[in-house]
Amino acid sequence: MSEHPFDLSGKVAIVTGANTGIGQGIAVALAKAGADIALVARSDPSETAGLIEQAGRRALVVKADLSSTEPCERIVSETVSGLGGLDILVNNAGIIRRNDALNFTEDDWDAVMNTNLKVLFFLTQAAGRHMVEHGGGSVINIASMLTFQGGIRVASYTASKSGVGGLTKLLANEWAAKNITVNAIAPGYIATNNTAALQADETRNRQILERIPAGRWGEPSDLGGAAVFLASDAARYVQGHILAVDGGWLAR
Repeated sequence: MSEHPFDLSGKVAIVTGANTGIGQGIAVALAKAGADIALVARSDPSETAGLIEQAGRRALVVKADLSSTEPCERIVSETVSGLGGLDILVNNAGIIRRNDALNFTEDDWDAVMNTNLKVLFFLTQAAGRHMVEHGGGSVINIASMLTFQGGIRVASYTASKSGVGGLTKLLANEWAAKNITVNAIAPGYIATNNTAALQADETRNRQILERIPAGRWGEPSDLGGAAVFLASDAARYVQGHILAVDGGWLAR
């Protein structure tokens, strides 16, 4: 192991869904550790790009809609041509739809499963082919508390995030011997756009906070250290692991 095992200098990372929230927090943390970042987003990630440049690193914006597999190969090729390589993939982009299981629609099922699981796999496949050819890399999937728990009223989200946990292990099994680490981070309740409805619901917000031993919602920056670790040489023998960053939620 190197003298500075958490140093990501000279590395290139793709972070999907990087314009706000968890994706922004992880992208900035990787940049502060030395990586250049390709920001994949539907909307303008200029705020994130500015924070990366403030950290002294390069930011490349790759506009892509991850509701279909169409942009997967392009994301990898634009990153490699624009930043000179690809060492780290963070699969953060995700959507959520809420409805009672009795009323859940096929459209809401397909939309979530396509973005959160299908496209995640095929983007990882495209990145993995590059990493195998160039001697290795790191994949970090963003799982969920619902990788471990059932939740309510989010059938396709729970199914997709359970699938992310399974794929993380499958890919670790196949790629560990190829010098690619594949792990996941399972965020607890993080204050983002996706959880705005829960934060605004006085009863649910109180119930959630009562169960979190840390006594607060997480911030996107709380996930940065876990991402840097899993992307770095310090985690070279960590494979197929789902790291909960949840303020103690699962321990309760």
